Amino acid sequence: MTRKLLKMADERGVTIIGPATVGGLRPGCFKIGNTGGMMDNILSSKLYRPGSVSYVSRSGGMSNELNNIVSLTSNGVCEGIAIGGDRYPGTTFMDHLLRYEADPSCKMMVMLGEVGGIEEYSVCEAIRSGKITKPLVAWCIGTCSGMFTSEVQFGHAGACANAERETAVSKNAALRHAGAIVPNSFDDLDTAIQKVYKELVSSGIIVPQDERPPPPVPMDYSWARELGLIRKPASFMTSICDERGNELLYAGMPITKIFEEEMGIGGVLGLLWFQRRLPHYACKFIEMCLMVTADHGPAVSGAHNTIICARAGKDLVSSLASGLLTIGDRFGGALDEAARQFSSAYDANMIPMEFVNKMRKEGKLIMGI
Repeated sequence: MTRKLLKMADERGVTIIGPATVGGLRPGCFKIGNTGGMMDNILSSKLYRPGSVSYVSRSGGMSNELNNIVSLTSNGVCEGIAIGGDRYPGTTFMDHLLRYEADPSCKMMVMLGEVGGIEEYSVCEAIRSGKITKPLVAWCIGTCSGMFTSEVQFGHAGACANAERETAVSKNAALRHAGAIVPNSFDDLDTAIQKVYKELVSSGIIVPQDERPPPPVPMDYSWARELGLIRKPASFMTSICDERGNELLYAGMPITKIFEEEMGIGGVLGLLWFQRRLPHYACKFIEMCLMVTADHGPAVSGAHNTIICARAGKDLVSSLASGLLTIGDRFGGALDEAARQFSSAYDANMIPMEFVNKMRKEGKLIMGI
């Protein structure tokens, strides 16, 4: 399957990374998959602008560590690819190192291999033949495999040495002999990169640029919420109205559209009460009912109750009685309270002006007026 896939990719001029890979990136241009990690890691590793160092790694997890190491020891990453830990990956170290060799923006290269496979020997041959001329800092991880008496299988499918020349120690020695810069251990990888970078700066091959602070980038909502920095506000809605968005909705209709179409009170009540857009005659009927039952002029509470009972099918006497029952201190003359007030004023020998001034001073209403 892998051979068929590679053959099809070659025929179509397609570059395949992986399949077992985290991806790759070119700072300031793009990133593939989850390469580079979250936004805070991208900013701390200066992956928002291009540098001068291109790397190729077999391990995707170690590629993220390379982003950090390169950003601390140089002006940053130019391009980085993790080819994946498959025994037969879609692309090899050589595929990408030759691309970096032809890329004028790349001034030096870093290769991070591992135990298993013999691809690193192709890199050695390319250095000796002159195909690779740019400085190459290389290291193959897994040198501890020699400490075990039996064969060691690391995490990747391809990280298994079936012969002496597939061990990390043998490949590191071959790379060093071919002319690559190989540190004594992984702990010295950053020192080796920094040394080569400073030499390129001293020779004028790399011209450092002024470091500009990156523009502020908002934190991802999901990450900020997980850290407890923000919370999602509670939103309430019913089938009648919805206030969650930027615009109020009545039965699904935006409030601006209601105003634009001049739906009026009848149209709004149709949406709120019946959850649908009523025909024109129904809206007019609702508005007529509101005008008739509004408490002003002849449409006082007594008349209102009488009309309601009549519409409910009650007889005339019952309808009239329901209206009379609303007569009290606030409607219908307030006969009882008015009689008490006027009687008290009469008994006190008050003239009308004195009675009115007294009630105003006490803050009381004069019933029946």
